Amino acid sequence: MNTIINWFEIPVQDLERATAFYEAVFTAKFHRESMPGMEMAIFPHDKPNPGGALLKADAFKPSAQGSVVYLHASDLTAMLERVAKAGGECVFGPQVLPDDIGTFALILDSEGNRVGLHQPA
Repeated sequence: MNTIINWFEIPVQDLERATAFYEAVFTAKFHRESMPGMEMAIFPHDKPNPGGALLKADAFKPSAQGSVVYLHASDLTAMLERVAKAGGECVFGPQVLPDDIGTFALILDSEGNRVGLHQPA
């Protein structure tokens, strides 16, 4: 096993709004899928690498508390500018981490989820 991480889901109330937010921040297109009782917008990823999705389903609610998913940031400064323009907010950072780990920030997305952005050193 190379990694324990397999898949993540970020709950959303408005899938169109959330997809527009993340597509703007990451300058990427998301693939849409649906299953009974849920709609998803899939983050771009190379298979078989771990991936994730925005998830709209009655049993899942956005939250600024709880687990935090950290997403890769190739240019954290530019991404934080796009976060603000897309309707999100930077709530912490950017903070440089010790030992050449990189820089990270915490944002609130368009749905109220706390999400981390990490730019490796």
